[in-house]
Amino acid sequence: MSPDAALAALAEHAVPKKAAEMAAYHKVDRPYLGVANPVVDDVCRIWRADLTLEARLTLAAALWDRNVHEGRIAAAKLLTQARIHPDDGAWALIASWVPDFDGWAVADSASIAGQKRLVADPARLDDVETWTTAPHIWTRRAALVITLPWTKQNHPKPAELAARERVLGWAAGLAADHDWFIQKALAGWLRDLSRHDGARTLAFLGEHGHAMKPWAVREAARHLPG
Repeated sequence: MSPDAALAALAEHAVPKKAAEMAAYHKVDRPYLGVANPVVDDVCRIWRADLTLEARLTLAAALWDRNVHEGRIAAAKLLTQARIHPDDGAWALIASWVPDFDGWAVADSASIAGQKRLVADPARLDDVETWTTAPHIWTRRAALVITLPWTKQNHPKPAELAARERVLGWAAGLAADHDWFIQKALAGWLRDLSRHDGARTLAFLGEHGHAMKPWAVREAARHLPG
């Protein structure tokens, strides 16, 4: 499937006036087709079933390069799958997109695809650690969003706990980064962790909360008692 054919297939589901509404909402200067995200998800589910891994990688790379909003969302969804074997090409492609992130919607779609590749091979956290000091704000933010799976274990195994503590070390370094999107991502990471390990979240806030924005501390502590 060519990227032109893929974009045309997505455009068949466009809703009149939605493209303009999406452009105004996302505030990122790129073409919009006006296709709702759940529809893109449904189309990509069919493509994932019909295309080989090599074809998916090729199509995803081409769609990303076309820089159409729904095309970039579709590129990420083509690679959003728990089991991909081999997956080195998928991880390399997702990681190559990170410097292009310029808004939360596309960045989050790509990061969700990346989460599954990180869980499949946590050694890739070595790559993600380099993102935490990048001058590009969306790269720093991606380091938090892509590691969200480590907030969700109720009974983490030793390796999972070590990965969680590693990311919390990055979070400590980002606590004083007062860009709104960084603080929002940090608060969300800690809020999600609080549902599974409230004591660790409380300890982090006790040690590093003074460096965070007050509203981010409140968001992080939203599910903590008292």
